[in-house]
Amino acid sequence: MSDRANKLLLIPVLVLLFVMIGYQYICPAGSQSCHFGNGDKLRGAGALSTGYPADPDDLYREPEVEEEEEEGDDSPVRLAASRFNFSERELARHVDFDIRGDDVIVFLHIQKTGGTTFGRHLVRNIRLEQPCDCKPGQKKCNCHRPGRDESWLFSRFSTGWSCGLHADWTELTNCVPVIMEKKQQQKQSRRRRNFYYITMLRDPVSRYLSEWKHVQRGATWKTSLHMCDGRSPTQAELPACYSGDDWSGVTLREFMDCPSNLASNRQVRMLADLSLVGCYNLSSMNESERNPILLASAMSNLKNMAFYGLTEFQRKTQYLFERTFRLRFISAFTQLNSTRAANVELREDVRRRIERLNFLDVQLYEFAKDLFLQRVQYERQRERREERLKRREERHRLREQKVRQQEDSEVQPATTEDYASQVARW
Repeated sequence: MSDRANKLLLIPVLVLLFVMIGYQYICPAGSQSCHFGNGDKLRGAGALSTGYPADPDDLYREPEVEEEEEEGDDSPVRLAASRFNFSERELARHVDFDIRGDDVIVFLHIQKTGGTTFGRHLVRNIRLEQPCDCKPGQKKCNCHRPGRDESWLFSRFSTGWSCGLHADWTELTNCVPVIMEKKQQQKQSRRRRNFYYITMLRDPVSRYLSEWKHVQRGATWKTSLHMCDGRSPTQAELPACYSGDDWSGVTLREFMDCPSNLASNRQVRMLADLSLVGCYNLSSMNESERNPILLASAMSNLKNMAFYGLTEFQRKTQYLFERTFRLRFISAFTQLNSTRAANVELREDVRRRIERLNFLDVQLYEFAKDLFLQRVQYERQRERREERLKRREERHRLREQKVRQQEDSEVQPATTEDYASQVARW
């Protein structure tokens, strides 16, 4: 019985030894071919758990795949997982902007979103047939259409604050067509005019802190009109947060404590149609009704804009603008991560309070970031598909050229004697 028991025990030992030897053969030491659940550790410190590179401006970059060069490559665009079900129409943002016609790009400049830098790119950094004329010492540039004394760009650096200081969506959509229509009547032009609205967004906490630091240095924006339904808000509808000329030296706690501070949820307010909620009259509906309407309106307007960029993704913003409008910038955008907001040290409880004060902006930014990165991914894959198509057409052209050359050589008359033999015989 003891010999039989020993034999029975020997069988699983031999099986275990066989498995271990096989594992060492298939997955030798140092190999990364077998992860067994610890893949995140094997990726290294330079990569995220999602598999995307750690570069902040390369998040959501689609994984590199081997490009297929087959004849009928019509495979659908593959995108990273998204919380939102965006349609192809919402992702594709090519517009037929006619700079020679009457089309106008309208820049909605939200405070402290990097809009000043982007606005300067629009007037100084685009490769144009007729570049904007920016004279030293002057804040505004003349961005005229080729051969015409008329601007194709509506922004602070081209037309000034024609609709009020930092005019929002409600103000611009009511004001810009009227201003441009007056100019059109003066020129007796009846051509159809398209308005392409664009803007920049920023992480809500960073933007809020940046605005606080700006106000702390003396900024007020008190000349803003806040026009809605034909009038500006009353003092009762929009009480001031401070007395005196400005709010210089305000502490972060004081800045957060003012209930009428427009810095809170500024991005949603500036992108929503305020007419839907009674403008600045907070008594027209309760907050639980007002907030969802504002957020939904801001998301819808942002989604249907011709273009928007994100401050945290400068290179992608440049790429998407160029693909959308088929315009090219002269020099590359620069990602500046060392900002005043970035240098503010926050306790976790303070950060959470800022997020609560900007809870609508937080939701809008999550939506905007997802859509923005999906659009970049979509455009990159479309661009690669276009490049493959060009290469395929070039190969077809070379093949046809070679076939024609072969056919031409076959129809040439055959010669029985060469010139040298004829000379020798002569």
